[in-house]
Amino acid sequence: MVERSRRALVGSCGAVSLSLLAGCAGLTGGSGGGGSDAEQVDRTGRETVEVAVGAGNGLSFGPANVRVDPETTVVWTWTGEGGGHNVVDVDGAFESELTDEAGHTFEYTFEEAGIVEYVCTPHQTQGMRGVVEVVV
Repeated sequence: MVERSRRALVGSCGAVSLSLLAGCAGLTGGSGGGGSDAEQVDRTGRETVEVAVGAGNGLSFGPANVRVDPETTVVWTWTGEGGGHNVVDVDGAFESELTDEAGHTFEYTFEEAGIVEYVCTPHQTQGMRGVVEVVV
């Protein structure tokens, strides 16, 4: 009985340790550290903002959550990591081609205030999501 309890305790401590490590790495909840779960980066006051496609572990946008002004152009630039990626607005306003070519770019100018969520369709189940919040 003591041996079984000790194994259960060791096993649960290992699971907790892995969860803590995953949280520190931004890998909890299947979010890949992306989308609305990611810390927002303020890029207001800029005409153009760059977001890396295939950042971090190759399955993230960097930054994944960005705040911009209206009339700001976001330029997504492929890192070449993580396989083929695309950038697709979940509401259908824009969609890039699917490619794994490092240096490939896609851009979109955000005209109106609001929150725009986007994904990489092949990797959205791995948490490759992003958010652009347009503020006035």
